[in-house]
Amino acid sequence: MPRPKKCRFVGFEPNIKIFKPSGIPIIDLDCIKLSIDELESIRLADMLGNSHESAAREMQISRATLGRILESGRKKVADALINGKVILIEAGDFCNYEHIQNQVKCEFCKRKNF
Repeated sequence: MPRPKKCRFVGFEPNIKIFKPSGIPIIDLDCIKLSIDELESIRLADMLGNSHESAAREMQISRATLGRILESGRKKVADALINGKVILIEAGDFCNYEHIQNQVKCEFCKRKNF
């Protein structure tokens, strides 16, 4: 039995959930599902230019785990861009956080004070 996945901190949720090539109906296109934690790793490492160590620390995961998530996300984005596929951004392995009396608490795993 594999050990349970650790919650991953995601600092934002995108307002847009679907990207597609223009001029082609969505029904005629193949779809790739990009998880929110994959998108967050791309945002931290590629868009913001953080090192893998810094990005991993921010997501509360190991550097090796960030590397695997980042590689998976980059492959999906490259496949969609090169082969004209839809990118559907959806949930992944991350927790929703709420701020309660100067504490951060995960609503899913109930972890506090990251």
